[in-house]
Amino acid sequence: QVQLVESGGGLVQTGGSLRLSCTASGRAFSRYPMGWFRQGPGMEREFLAAITRAEGHADYADSVKGRFTISRDDYKNTVTLQMNSLKPEDTAVYYCAAASFFLIGNALSRPASYAHWGQGTQVTVSS
Repeated sequence: QVQLVESGGGLVQTGGSLRLSCTASGRAFSRYPMGWFRQGPGMEREFLAAITRAEGHADYADSVKGRFTISRDDYKNTVTLQMNSLKPEDTAVYYCAAASFFLIGNALSRPASYAHWGQGTQVTVSS
């Protein structure tokens, strides 16, 4: 059974940093992209960042570009999201996602492209 488990969420002040980690188990995810999304109260799930295998090509949403960095360790089946310069509008539940096939272009940013999801971790940024 495929399982993704996020960790690292919490409460931080504006301008602070958090590092989210996601560990995958059940099968090796090194062949396919992994991503991070978030969902605020009453809002749709929002793409943040995705990273492909091997060459580690990364895509970012404009809202987090320059502040967030995604990385992966395929030996450990983990993907990490380093979040800096956090703002109150970054408050949301953050989800890790793993694809089951290759993705390119705009497909990387679509939630429907990802077959596996973690349970989410809360990030709260106080003003």
